[in-house]
Amino acid sequence: MHFLLLYDVVDDYVDRRGPFRAEHLSLIQKAHDRGELVMAGALADPPDGAVLVFRGPDPQHAESFAKSDPYVRNGLVKEWRVRKWTTVIGDGASFPT
Repeated sequence: MHFLLLYDVVDDYVDRRGPFRAEHLSLIQKAHDRGELVMAGALADPPDGAVLVFRGPDPQHAESFAKSDPYVRNGLVKEWRVRKWTTVIGDGASFPT
């Protein structure tokens, strides 16, 4: 099962993320190494959000990630939400019943 962690970021996110970027990327790498995070990236043109794809039986990994992310803790993320994503093709896809 997959879950999307969706971020809406502040207007000056690109300018403000520098001091927190290394910690944020380290958190991403650790979640990926544990097999929880499948992929992640920032939206571009405009840079107004990010999407992180988590794998697991429930949204716990995605929610825990957001709560510990320095971008969230330091106000770069205006709002975040987790959505269950019903996947139909690709690695680990869960075909609809």
